[in-house]
Amino acid sequence: MALPGWVIAAEPPLVLTPLESEERLEAPASVGIVPEASDEAIAARLERILVATGWYEQPAVTVDEGVAFLYGQARRQNHRQWAGDLARSTQDVVAVVNHLELIEPSIWDLSPALSGLNELGRTVLRSLPYVLFSLLLLALAWSLGVLVTRLLRWTTKTSKRNNLLKDVVARGGGVLVFVAGLYSVFHVAGLTNVALAVLGGTGLAGIALGIAFRDITENFLASIFLSAQNPFRTGDLIEVGGTRGFVQSMTIRATVLMTLDGNHVQVPNATIYKSDITNFSANPNDRMEFGVMIGLNDSITDTQAIGLAVLAGHPAVLENPEPWVVAEEIRNAAVLIKLSFWFDSRKTNGQQLRSALIRLTKRALMEAGMTIQAEQRQYVEPIADGPAEESGAAMTVSEAETRPEGEVIRNQAALAPMPEKGENLLDQ
Repeated sequence: MALPGWVIAAEPPLVLTPLESEERLEAPASVGIVPEASDEAIAARLERILVATGWYEQPAVTVDEGVAFLYGQARRQNHRQWAGDLARSTQDVVAVVNHLELIEPSIWDLSPALSGLNELGRTVLRSLPYVLFSLLLLALAWSLGVLVTRLLRWTTKTSKRNNLLKDVVARGGGVLVFVAGLYSVFHVAGLTNVALAVLGGTGLAGIALGIAFRDITENFLASIFLSAQNPFRTGDLIEVGGTRGFVQSMTIRATVLMTLDGNHVQVPNATIYKSDITNFSANPNDRMEFGVMIGLNDSITDTQAIGLAVLAGHPAVLENPEPWVVAEEIRNAAVLIKLSFWFDSRKTNGQQLRSALIRLTKRALMEAGMTIQAEQRQYVEPIADGPAEESGAAMTVSEAETRPEGEVIRNQAALAPMPEKGENLLDQ
């Protein structure tokens, strides 16, 4: 049944809400007008719609031969665009000329800022449950990390490993648990990609810091490895990088040595770890030797017997390993006899013992009538009054103080302040 010309076809009602942003507004797909509607009916319908929105100042619409002309003022660009789309969707409108003008906002207009604050407030309120849950999960991750750290410390308490190594393991376990909890927080908040980016950035930052502080990192890692391997202990006599001394302490940066001259030397741990280490205290038994030159007419066999008797008769010379005396070479008009012996470096000063043995060997050879040669074809003939009198005591007054070098250095170290502050990793 045909409807009267002034009757407007039914259409879905428009739900108009204030728009808070500049997103593109979608106009209805079509605005129904009966085919017999005049230009005036189209204009009236469009103008009523514009007035109903409340978005426009003094809206007016005219239609001439299906061409719609829109007049008035719009507060926003998306409102102006929406009006044009609305007119194009209207039945029997063939073209649209949009003369709507944008209202320039006042410099004192705070409505955008207030709108942004309102939107921010609503966002915060909507996110509040997630924030509270994330904070709870973060606190739980922190607590678990601390618990794991303490548990690992308690588990490794009875281990003989160095405290630094045990502490690194315990802290590393706690950090891994906390990082896993932090990732869970980002995942719950829907920020998985952000979490991966943060973790990746943290790794890159760690690499960058490691490169920037390479020496510090090398020394720290070297201290961990040295603590785990224990190539030396406090008080050991070692030689590393051309420096010989008694170990005083080792921190996370350097190892402090006191040389045989009583000077402190700080050797970086990285240098020690990458260098050859000679530990003279690993075996308490130490070997020393000295030589004596006799004439070609003297008996090598008798000289060896005399030398062995002198070495074996001294109480500080060890029986095992046994001492030995050998003819090493012929030099000019003399034979070089080499005497070698072992002693306990924990109880005996090697230099003083060597001095005593040289003295006793000279005395025994001179008493036996041997000629002691010099380097340049000279020899010492027995003096008419006999050889100079030498003491037959195992130790003379100057040799009687036979404290080991380690004990002397420890006494010196006790009087000198330690140059490298920090916990001694060798005492753990």
